[in-house]
Amino acid sequence: MKQEKKATLRNYGICVGIEVLIAFLVIWSKGFFAHSLAVNIQILSDAFFVAGILMTMFAGMMYISGEGALIGIGFVIRNVFLAFIPMGRTRHEVYADYRARKLKNAKKSSNRYPLVTGLIFLFIGTVFTIIWHMAFYNV
Repeated sequence: MKQEKKATLRNYGICVGIEVLIAFLVIWSKGFFAHSLAVNIQILSDAFFVAGILMTMFAGMMYISGEGALIGIGFVIRNVFLAFIPMGRTRHEVYADYRARKLKNAKKSSNRYPLVTGLIFLFIGTVFTIIWHMAFYNV
């Protein structure tokens, strides 16, 4: 049980570290310390939103890939590659066999780490947007 908890904390730490790096790069690219408070809150909102949305989209791609939706793309790329190899077409298999083999070898995992951390960063970005809207947006 202790090893499982360590692995879970490590995976969450890796995801948070990646998102913090993305947020820092956004903050650094916009020149955080050279602006007023209102603009700095907008920059923080952008940074957390970008990091959160990228990690959430990555989690979606992991889910789609795990369900087998990208197997067809792999089949096409493999056949194109085999077409340029001498005698490569002798190893050709039909799509149904290829898909069955790939789905049999695929391991199902429920990695929710990118989704959870991405949604948390997305929520923090939304909070900064609401703070900016309440304090600085004058219509």
